[in-house]
Amino acid sequence: MRRGRGAHGYDSLSGFRTQQSEPAVPQGLLKNARKSGQLNLSSRGLQDVPQNVYRLNVDPPEEAQQAVSFGGSDRWWEQTDLTKLLLSSNQLTTLSEELRLLPALTTLDLHDNQIQSLPRAIGELQELRQLRLSSNQLRALPLELFSLALLSSLTLQHNLLESLPPELGQLTSLTELNLSRNHLQELPCSLGDLRHLQKLSLEHNQLGSLPDSVGRLSCLRLLDCNNNQLTTLPSSLAQMTSLEQLFLRQNRLTLVPPLPSDSLKELYLADNQISTLGSEQMSGLSVLSSLELRGNKISTLPEGALPSTLTRLDLSNNDIGILPPTLGLLPNLTVLLLEGNPLRGIRRELLNKGTMELLKYLRGRIKEEPGDTSEKPCGLPLPSHAAVDLHNISALKLLQYSNKQAESVRDELFDAAAGHCITSVNFSKNQLSSAPSRLLDFASSLCDVDLGFNRLTCVGPELCCLLKLQHLDLRNNLLCDLPSELQNLTKLRSIILNFNRFKSFPVVLYELGNLETVLLGNNQVGSVDASRLQALVHLSTLDLSNNDMLHVPPELGLCSALRCLSLEGNPFRTPRAAIVAKGTDAVLEYLRSRIPAS
Repeated sequence: MRRGRGAHGYDSLSGFRTQQSEPAVPQGLLKNARKSGQLNLSSRGLQDVPQNVYRLNVDPPEEAQQAVSFGGSDRWWEQTDLTKLLLSSNQLTTLSEELRLLPALTTLDLHDNQIQSLPRAIGELQELRQLRLSSNQLRALPLELFSLALLSSLTLQHNLLESLPPELGQLTSLTELNLSRNHLQELPCSLGDLRHLQKLSLEHNQLGSLPDSVGRLSCLRLLDCNNNQLTTLPSSLAQMTSLEQLFLRQNRLTLVPPLPSDSLKELYLADNQISTLGSEQMSGLSVLSSLELRGNKISTLPEGALPSTLTRLDLSNNDIGILPPTLGLLPNLTVLLLEGNPLRGIRRELLNKGTMELLKYLRGRIKEEPGDTSEKPCGLPLPSHAAVDLHNISALKLLQYSNKQAESVRDELFDAAAGHCITSVNFSKNQLSSAPSRLLDFASSLCDVDLGFNRLTCVGPELCCLLKLQHLDLRNNLLCDLPSELQNLTKLRSIILNFNRFKSFPVVLYELGNLETVLLGNNQVGSVDASRLQALVHLSTLDLSNNDMLHVPPELGLCSALRCLSLEGNPFRTPRAAIVAKGTDAVLEYLRSRIPAS
């Protein structure tokens, strides 16, 4: 019996022996990487990239030192060059210059680390197509990076970049460039040399302008400049012949910028300082379907200012007093948002009835010309026409089945929309007792759902799983509560719950941090939690009219984003009706004055 071992072979000294640490990268992974050309080391707590990873295709593996025979699948000398290396969600702060030993890489994923600088050897990865560097601590980029002639996707969001060199324009194969959430104050003129670029994300920087060369980006389809400090945009923007989506929310624009008239489909200008709309410029946008102008200073809409192709128009929280009757003639408009405007001549109950009723009212105010029969009904439609509108589905991405008094939505409607990226659904004015389960068919694209004027008693999983949803209309139903699962809808910006049976403010709404509009009028709500409402930093419109509130909490005055607060028709004594009649600013100022001094 050997010393240190008991009668049964137990090693009594094992506690004193040095334990061999597990390798940072198991040999099995490296062996598989040599066969597949792919190595996934994400979320392994790595502080450094092990040297044997860099030398994967240089040094012979351990099997080569062993005198054993190999089967067909174990021939180490037939290894494949590493083409895909995933190192995301680790604790890396730097990379070695030995990165040059992996020249066949086409994908390098380093996002969600703590990398402060890149090695110059990055420029030797001449086969690289995708480079993911988001959520790091990069303040600058090595010039060698801009020699990667085949690079098509470069993601740099959530870093500390303050500037970019002129060499950026050398990346002529780029189709996607994400520079959002950095500290950029300007962009190099060479940006216009990225002639294949299709998607450019610049949101959450400090840009005061864009270079005039941006107009040369003839393939660009999406430009996101939200949350910057833009005061103007170059006139060359109108030359971007492929631009379909333009995001300019939360800037300092006072005028609608020059726009490409033949390609732009979606324009987002919320929360700027725009006061007027150019009639000729706006009406010339021949394919525009979605226009967002909420949170500006627009006071009038000139006659014929808007393109006939519009399906969605958001004018919330402006200074519009009068709507031109010709607005009712927009043939494709299905969503019109007007909350937070000092509208005159239109009863509030009419606004609560929805877009179709409002447009019908506006059309009725147009003096009918002799012999004009365009607005007259022409008998009962054929059942096939009533069932499926293929134009709405294919051209407008709209699934419409409203005002049918139906208890369910027929499957043939969903079948006809299969394969289309439906963004809006209108099933209002029916007898539905629950949301159709097949709404989930469009979970990846659906942004607007209108189920108003039905008989819904609860909100089921069909709606709670629509993670792209931004606008939800549930007015005139039989709802008394909302499920906690609704907090999954993190992109939800407006919810309409007027004319239901709520006895309290739905708790789940306090959890939806992106909410801008909550309409809860004509229910039985007795109170709200003002401290939790303050956490909704984007909430600009809150309708609590015609409820059962006996007390208005003074802390409600601290909801600084509110521009429209409706409290009329409640039995509280303070604030007095005379103060409520003065409008939102007066009510909020009064409430703040009632907060006890600390």
